Amino acid sequence: MDSKIITHPVQAVVLAGGLGTRLGDKTRLLPKPMMDIGGRPFLDYLVRNLQRKGIREVILATGHLSEPIQLFFQDGADHELTIRYAVETTPQGTGGALRGCLPMLDERFFVLNGDTLFDVNLAAMMNTCTTNVMALRPVNDTSRYGRVVLDGERVVGLHEKSTTGRGMINGGVLCLLREHVAGIPEGRSSLETDLLPDLASRGLLAGFESDAFFIDIGVPDSLAAGELSIPRWERKPIAFLDRDGVLNEDIGHLYKIEDFRWTEGARQAVKYLNEKGYYVILITNQAGIAKGKYTEEDFQILTRWMREELAKDGAHLDAVYHCPFHPDAVVPVYRQVSQDRKPAPGMLLRAMSETPHDPSRSFFIGNQPTDCQAASSADITYFDFPGGNLLEFVQNVTA
Repeated sequence: MDSKIITHPVQAVVLAGGLGTRLGDKTRLLPKPMMDIGGRPFLDYLVRNLQRKGIREVILATGHLSEPIQLFFQDGADHELTIRYAVETTPQGTGGALRGCLPMLDERFFVLNGDTLFDVNLAAMMNTCTTNVMALRPVNDTSRYGRVVLDGERVVGLHEKSTTGRGMINGGVLCLLREHVAGIPEGRSSLETDLLPDLASRGLLAGFESDAFFIDIGVPDSLAAGELSIPRWERKPIAFLDRDGVLNEDIGHLYKIEDFRWTEGARQAVKYLNEKGYYVILITNQAGIAKGKYTEEDFQILTRWMREELAKDGAHLDAVYHCPFHPDAVVPVYRQVSQDRKPAPGMLLRAMSETPHDPSRSFFIGNQPTDCQAASSADITYFDFPGGNLLEFVQNVTA
């Protein structure tokens, strides 16, 4: 398989049009992805997880009972991404549903089953190769799902659901190229029995193994289990990171990409935290905006570049909070005393209120007294980074 790294996809298609017949009367009035889990639709957990992992546009491929989905998600603004819809009037199978999205598809994109939550590292998965990738989950019994066979990183076999015993299964997350979706014939077809076996036979399908959290709510027992396990999974600890002096060398009022230098081990540290099950949230004062040194747009451009660079290493930031305000601002709109500006704890408190999390295991890594004061005011454990290798530092504080 080609190992060249290309731009991280920011688009995902969620296949949410199935009839959900195995759930019986539960799906008579609501589609399967809208089943209630802890007071929220299952699909809400899935979409919010995509947003945290850097997805900026979601296409919901719907059909059966599409209206409740569209009413809940609307244009995606409440989920901080763009949501569009591809609505089937007659069921066309998973392949037909994906082909119906073709006019909206980017060159490379993710595809997810709307009844499956697999917390796979999307950035690392995308970096497996430049062609199509299937996320694989090891399970003790493959009989419910079918078994996937690998030769190295290449998928060479997709066996039917009758195969029993431990093995790898299709985890319901794919990274596909638009050109191969364009080859799906019109009419009813299946990704599982048509497109994916064809790609595998041509050496165009790689596998990416992960033992991350996985649940498929397609049958009553797993739906019932999800009512406890999904909210518990979502309450991860947060690793708050300062930017200047922690993730990058502090040169004062940094905003140019060409001046940016990662601290040693920074990108690897973010990936390590991702894979250890932490939300990784950036917390940064940006007084340079208030002082007219650079603009809000300059900050956003640099932040997008940081996220793209992290994605190349299979890492991601779940959220970024910044404070552009300063009491002595040159730019009048930013001249104020803000509770977001460290040492005040506003950014930390806001992030915690907006992110389901485990406070007992959350922490903040900074390098200034103002960082320590903010953490103390927010009642968050604080670790002062003295410089050196950030990965080694993170490994020590999480040991």
